Amino acid sequence: MKILDRYLGRAVIGGTLLTMAVLLPLIAFFLLADEVNDLGEVYGFGDALAVAGLSLPRYAYHLFPIATLIGALVGLGALASHSELVAMRATGMSIARILFAALKAGLVLALLALALGEFVAPPAEQAAVQWRSDVKSGQVTLRTPQGLWARDGDSYISIGEILPGSRLSNISIYETDANRRLVLATHADAAHYADGEWVLEGISRSRISDEGVEVQPLASTAWASLLNPSLLRLVVVEPQALPVWDLARYVRYMTANGQDAGKYETEMWTKITHPFLILTMILLSIPILFGSARSTGLGARLFLGILLGMAYYLVSRGFYFLAIHFGLAAWLAAILPLLLFGLAGLWVLRRVS
Repeated sequence: MKILDRYLGRAVIGGTLLTMAVLLPLIAFFLLADEVNDLGEVYGFGDALAVAGLSLPRYAYHLFPIATLIGALVGLGALASHSELVAMRATGMSIARILFAALKAGLVLALLALALGEFVAPPAEQAAVQWRSDVKSGQVTLRTPQGLWARDGDSYISIGEILPGSRLSNISIYETDANRRLVLATHADAAHYADGEWVLEGISRSRISDEGVEVQPLASTAWASLLNPSLLRLVVVEPQALPVWDLARYVRYMTANGQDAGKYETEMWTKITHPFLILTMILLSIPILFGSARSTGLGARLFLGILLGMAYYLVSRGFYFLAIHFGLAAWLAAILPLLLFGLAGLWVLRRVS
């Protein structure tokens, strides 16, 4: 049985990787086409190619469930077309056993998708957004694990964290004179944007001169800067591209400050349930295979798989908007589509068995 389990697992994983190899170049082409629309004197083709390439991991992560469904249909469908699944059942291997073997392969794919979505896609997407913003705005920025660095005229700015609602925390501003000598260093605990300018809060300002350093504490003060919220949004990735721990941190911050964290919380639960979605897609593929047996060709199976993927997308997006706009619990909005399609798959599988 272990040999058959590995054989079925290779079919599922091989079919999924083959599907990804076919779909990703198409996605890359459309991403590049979208970036090419912004070509100009500053933003060149090389920039567009780099941004499209760096954005690809995020789309690969979101594409993984439907690729798993299609890949399982391709891999296991090839076995069904050659009567290998029928032969396995003739040896006493039940449909439940075949499903279990496929789900074990799905667990490997789920772990692969988890690594892609948590460790590869976020930094790649962040690099893509920063690349685009640096080239288009002409404002030099550098995103590091410790925060964001930017140049604003003769000032150099360090921002520890960019928060929702046009708020910043842990800001350091270093101002230089015409000879590039440091003359003023300002640290602020927080800042918010109001009436066209930033307002710094919890300030410690150090004025540096030949006579020495004069330290001046301030409760708050205005800060005129070209670094406006619209520019900061260019260097901050969308919630869909953030890892789960960053989303959880944003949710805690927004909840503690009385802000609506619905979008971030829904995205967090969507990412938490993403590996289970891959397993659900494999569960849906088994009834399609045994329901059609040898009578249905590969094209028909693929078409049905694509329809199921589209149906899941529409249902999940429906629950997503219910959570954001109508107050449905975020965890419930993420779990309900999985439960509906999982139960539907089990019901069909029971009828096929």
